[in-house]
Amino acid sequence: MSAAAGDSGDELALLRARVAALEAEKATARPPHHRVRSFFSALLIVIGCVLVPLGIVSTWTADLLGDTDRYVQTVKPLASDPDVQAAVANRVTNAVMEHIDLQSLLEGVAPDQRPLAAKALGKLGGSLESAVGSFVHERAQDVVASPAFQTIWADANRAIHTSLDRALTGSDEGAVKIETNTVTIDLAPVIDRVKQRLVESGLDVAAKIPEIHTDFTVVKSEDIGKVKTGFALLQTMGVWLPVIAVLLVAGGVLLAVRRRRTLVAAGLGVAVAAIVLGVALTVFRTVYLNALPANVSPGAASSIYDTLIRFLRTSVRVYATLGIVVALAAWLSGPSRPAVLVRGFWHSGIDASRSFADHAGMRLGPVGPFVQRYRTWITWILVAGAAAAVVFWPHPTAWVIVGLVLALVFVLAVVAFLAEEPTGPEEPKASQAR
Repeated sequence: MSAAAGDSGDELALLRARVAALEAEKATARPPHHRVRSFFSALLIVIGCVLVPLGIVSTWTADLLGDTDRYVQTVKPLASDPDVQAAVANRVTNAVMEHIDLQSLLEGVAPDQRPLAAKALGKLGGSLESAVGSFVHERAQDVVASPAFQTIWADANRAIHTSLDRALTGSDEGAVKIETNTVTIDLAPVIDRVKQRLVESGLDVAAKIPEIHTDFTVVKSEDIGKVKTGFALLQTMGVWLPVIAVLLVAGGVLLAVRRRRTLVAAGLGVAVAAIVLGVALTVFRTVYLNALPANVSPGAASSIYDTLIRFLRTSVRVYATLGIVVALAAWLSGPSRPAVLVRGFWHSGIDASRSFADHAGMRLGPVGPFVQRYRTWITWILVAGAAAAVVFWPHPTAWVIVGLVLALVFVLAVVAFLAEEPTGPEEPKASQAR
């Protein structure tokens, strides 16, 4: 009998081993349609991730060129930048010095002393010109460091952006035309204030300086004329290209066989694509500064570049943060041991809080059963609300994303706390007490 029992035990063990082997084969062997789904899923996600950097750039470009207020907000900090102020002060000083006649300084000298003064001025030569130039430069620096210059800068940039927008979009044809590859700011209002400062400081000859119009270059590109042909497309794609990228990634996840694992990979892919764009911006900055002409201030050029793309870098951080958050959320919902451990800590904390509240005499009444019954719906509504907040938030930053995620986690913790589950062991005690 023991032998028969041993044989049956061996047969049972062999049968279990066979079943396990068949299940393993079934798990590893994918049907042909699963392979096709996996291929197209990966293809959609890859295309979506490739479009992410392009979508970020197109949105930033359309936003910067199509919105005057956004453009002025972008370039406004340049008026307070020391390198830009120094470059503008140098440009204004050179323009003023071209219209100052040093010999006219003799007009304030007595007629009988003019020959001696003229002889002295001739001996001083460059020294006098250097002294006057330093004096003019000091007054120019005072003007560009004043709040008035910030107003002049903002108004001038608003004017040139309106002109550039009209020229690029073709609206009001004939009013504004781009005849060169340069976008400049007229510094005449700055020069006029410098002239006033010079007169107030005792340099009366500055009052005779005529109205001077000199330009400060903001953008110079050989390809600026080509932007006109693609600006309408750029404005359209600036809105829809990020949407297309997100839809492609979402479609790839929905088409995948293993959606959770695919969602993790897709989230990380979006984050990596955004980070690659950030690295490319840093590399291009170096190339751009190394290619500057010798007469261009590297400090001012770097300040202008960094200021113009600062919102672009913000978008890079937003997409990278979103990708990492989505990937982390998908991973935490998975069956891996670390994820299970984290969820265990989460539930332990919620249970501990609920037990403490119960001992403190807190009663939820009908709220607990209601939240427990509709907990899934409540959770998805909260997630959808957080996603809508990200989409409709005007120009979100990475910190906004982090804040929304933390707020969502807190609200989900409150929902888990309110979703009171029935406690079976306590019911008999209650009946015994009765």
